Amino acid sequence: MCDCIVCERIELIKKGKNPYFVRELRTGYVVLGDIQRFKGYTLFLCKEHAAELHFLDADFRNDFLKEMSLVAEAVYNAFKPDKLNYELLGAGNGVHMHWHIFPRRAGDTPEPGPVWRLDKAELNSSKYRPGNEELKILKAKLNAELEKLTIK
Repeated sequence: MCDCIVCERIELIKKGKNPYFVRELRTGYVVLGDIQRFKGYTLFLCKEHAAELHFLDADFRNDFLKEMSLVAEAVYNAFKPDKLNYELLGAGNGVHMHWHIFPRRAGDTPEPGPVWRLDKAELNSSKYRPGNEELKILKAKLNAELEKLTIK
């Protein structure tokens, strides 16, 4: 086992112990963020432990990017934001690639700009951790949209 938080989260998914898990796709896992400061905040965890997109096999990379776009579309349809923000993080953060997909709404931060401008205490405040019932609703909404898009 490596020292990687994404690998740890994926292992929890495989053991049925990640409450934020929504759906497995061919190239990655869809999960809701533990903290929902931005309602519908979703991550797409790459199945390959690679630091950069160009390290992936071309076919896998293309499928990974297509599936990320599908996940983003599902987030958009499920949570009806004004805009989505995307960020791909990887090895510079000590973990393998994973997408952050943030549903954004007018006035959702004190100043316009990326979510990372928020104070870390606000961005990661446990007051935004969904309870079991809210988590169930968020997951159901996202999963329903993923279902529609994956059966096309």
